[in-house]
Amino acid sequence: MKSALLALLIFWQPAAPAPKAPLDSSQYSRYQRTIAVPAGAGQTCAVIDAQMFPHAAPSLKDVRLYQGAEELPYAITLSEPVQADTTAARVLNLGMRGHSIVFDLEMTDRSYTEVNLDLAGQDYLATATVTGLDTLQSVKATQLGEFTLFDLTSQHLSRSTTLHLQESSFPYLHIVLAVSPAPGTHGFAATAAIVKGATVPPSREAQSVYTVAARTAGIAQQGRQSVASFTLGERIPVEQISFALAPGFKSNFSRDVHISDRPAGTPTSAAETIDGTILRVHLTQAGREVRQQQLSVPAILGANLQGPATVEVAVDNGDDAPLPITSVQLEMRQRKLCFSAPTAQPVTLFYGDAGLDAPQYEYARLFSTMTRANSAQLGPEQLNPSYRSRPDARALTERYPDLLWIALLAVICVLAVVALHSARKVHR
Repeated sequence: MKSALLALLIFWQPAAPAPKAPLDSSQYSRYQRTIAVPAGAGQTCAVIDAQMFPHAAPSLKDVRLYQGAEELPYAITLSEPVQADTTAARVLNLGMRGHSIVFDLEMTDRSYTEVNLDLAGQDYLATATVTGLDTLQSVKATQLGEFTLFDLTSQHLSRSTTLHLQESSFPYLHIVLAVSPAPGTHGFAATAAIVKGATVPPSREAQSVYTVAARTAGIAQQGRQSVASFTLGERIPVEQISFALAPGFKSNFSRDVHISDRPAGTPTSAAETIDGTILRVHLTQAGREVRQQQLSVPAILGANLQGPATVEVAVDNGDDAPLPITSVQLEMRQRKLCFSAPTAQPVTLFYGDAGLDAPQYEYARLFSTMTRANSAQLGPEQLNPSYRSRPDARALTERYPDLLWIALLAVICVLAVVALHSARKVHR
């Protein structure tokens, strides 16, 4: 009886913890890539492509760099606007001067390249003459140019009320707005009341840079829609959809776009949908040149974060001929892998080990994107020839939970036999 209980207690002891992996854990990484370090070494950055995401652990936490036997600390950067927010510009001194609308804008205290005017009404053409001022009382003004604004809703050609400036930092802008009805329309009256406000988006020089995540030239016609389909690997981020048109196509257009994504293998009803618009307006009306083009749609997809996804991009053509789309691209904000190499020897990138935790490098905490860095490219993805499976560090009872129940049943059986034997002896 005592021996049986002793056996049970011995079996119940937790398994000894497995030894920790050695410092060089690259042997447990399934994939590797070579990074050729430019001459002179020093701080270097390589653009991360979409191929890494399906094979690496979530958030790229298993990425490791080695130069020879030495592990190199690194930082991963994400391209984003330096000024992330759109700010408002205050409208001052709004009024009429003859047939023109005049007003001043009190600008943000940062550099800017665009100003979006909030103008009411539709079916109009306008010329905005813009000058920069240091103060509202300043006699000296800097001419920033004339810009054509328009609303051509009745012609199904969208609108544009954005002033595309050179990089500027004037505290005030003075704007003279000459507005007239679009050709073929009547009843539009230009008054100061059409100016509702103005906003200042981030500078063009501070905008995000994108990397192609997937591209297709296969455009199918389904009814009145042009549809591009993608099968996207797991965890590949998508944040913008871009279109390329045939070089000889010069026509004006404005088309609605619908982007849907769903986990691979699920019905269409499970898809999320994002809507946008692509357009081109190149024409001259009433002596004014109108130019606007938008061939990309912001689209942050969610169904592809945990597993493979099916993505469809549909362009509504209505009763018009389909656009000559040559390709559609899924794009992600550019991510870079940055490190400081002691020598110009090649660096090896390892990933594909779900057992690794995210590293904590002092280099990453102190890294600055403003520091000048050399550019490098990731080599092709290869299987790690030294790869072997990481040892299972779990306790025996965690790896084989059924074994515990079998052992308990065996002990119960032994105890039953011992009890039966004891009972017979007592009976005698």
